[in-house]
Amino acid sequence: MNVVSSIAGMGQVPRMNKGHAARFDLNLVKVFLAIWDTRSLTDAGQRLGLTQPAVSHALRRLRQHFDDPLFQRIGNRMEPTDTATQLREPLEAALSLLDQTIHGAQSFVPAQSQRQFRIAMTDTGELFAMPRILAALQRHAPHAGLSSVSIDPADTEGALRSGQVDLALGYLPQLESARCRGRLLLRDRMICLMRDGHPAQHGEWTEAAFQALSFVDVSRAATGYHMARKLIEDGGLGLATRARLEHFTIVPDVVQQTDYVAIFPHSIFTRLQHRGGFVARDLPFALPSYDIKLWVHDSFATDPALRWFADLITETLHEDR
Repeated sequence: MNVVSSIAGMGQVPRMNKGHAARFDLNLVKVFLAIWDTRSLTDAGQRLGLTQPAVSHALRRLRQHFDDPLFQRIGNRMEPTDTATQLREPLEAALSLLDQTIHGAQSFVPAQSQRQFRIAMTDTGELFAMPRILAALQRHAPHAGLSSVSIDPADTEGALRSGQVDLALGYLPQLESARCRGRLLLRDRMICLMRDGHPAQHGEWTEAAFQALSFVDVSRAATGYHMARKLIEDGGLGLATRARLEHFTIVPDVVQQTDYVAIFPHSIFTRLQHRGGFVARDLPFALPSYDIKLWVHDSFATDPALRWFADLITETLHEDR
């Protein structure tokens, strides 16, 4: 199947300028989708590792191909035209078709591969999963590499679709309705973390007692934590926040040396409790658990290397739970 004709010939899709269709550069598809996702030439360039002038040049070429502005600046955002709106799904399908065609013709041999994998995850994801994933990768694909990438949860679908990252690991409920596939790795829950010997460790444990404690707040980029805090606040409990931190991984050290407490993922507590010095109490009210999943975009789901790597991660983390 000809990928260019799949774009130019789809029904109800704006046709390319005839003088440009035959030499359409499919790298422009990634630029188009990045601009669509970010509504910014600068942010699109950062996502793709391109300079802003390079993205502007690519947009000019796209405009020539389709004889349409495609994106117009309104305030601080690049908003799509009607033509761009009609093009988004076919261009995304074309990128997926290209990827399936390429990877369908490739074989993947883990022991020989030098593939550099990229996973979007938070610092808690790194702490929970990265040591075991790296150990398994080193055993089975010693020449392959792995990088963790910190991405705003709202940008994760676009990063998966554009290929900025191969996989995403975490609590990412917004991907449930996107063109992404998720594998359940863990059902997690929140607990209250405090130092060993804290006055609240063995005392009366009610909502009032919980609300009277001094809390450490952590970056709202952590989606499970954000969900828990919102539910608590929506339930009418006002928590006294005395310190604000950017990362979860420092919370146990802060809690261990102070009377501050923290709402904390149970999965991470189980990884750190061998250090001693802090304990966990169940929250004195019910909160829903939440699913930690491994995500891949539909466009890359047939990639043999990603299928193999996703299987390796799933098996490794399930074995060690």
